[in-house]
Order: sequence, then C-alpha cells, then structure tokens
Amino acid sequence: MEYIQSAMLLHSAGKDITEENIKGVLEAAGVEVDEARVKSLVAALEDVDIEEAIESAAIPAAGAAPTQTAEAPEEETEDEEEDEDEEEGEEEAAEGLGSLFE
Repeated sequence: MEYIQSAMLLHSAGKDITEENIKGVLEAAGVEVDEARVKSLVAALEDVDIEEAIESAAIPAAGAAPTQTAEAPEEETEDEEEDEDEEEGEEEAAEGLGSLFE
C-alpha cells in the first residue's frame, strides 16, 4: 500500500513518478524498498492518467440519492417474514445476555 501512496504523494506534489522518486519517498518513510515492486509500479502507471482515475473512482456527493423506478411495491414472502422473526428472536436473546453483565 505504501508504494501506491508514495506515487500518489509524488503526483499531488507535481513530481514525476519515477523509480528514483518512489524509492526516495519510501526510504524517507523508513520503508524497506523492494526494487521489483518499484519497477512494477512505475511500469503499471506509465500509461495511466492519474487525475482521470481519481475522478472516475470518486464517490458521489453525499446528498445524491439513487434514482428509483416506479414499480409496484413487492409483497413480503413467507421467507422474509421468517427472517424477520428470526432477527427479532436474536435481538431478544442479545438483550437477555446483556442483563448478565449488569
């Protein structure tokens, strides 16, 4: 994970993502550098537009609600009712266990 983080740090600082720069960041952080991982990371990021990758991975705004289609509400099936009954039973059992520690 620290290898990716070093590349992101270099990117945010406006520096080139090179083997030498990544090694420098990792060494400064006290990480034992694995040359093969550094070379692999640099090669993997060679054709990647990091800004575009960040934007495409961004989480939607907190206020954005998912769109819903106008469908008829589904009826509860017997399986769902049984699941709800089991959940209620488990909650009651958990409450009972809580009294042991009072």
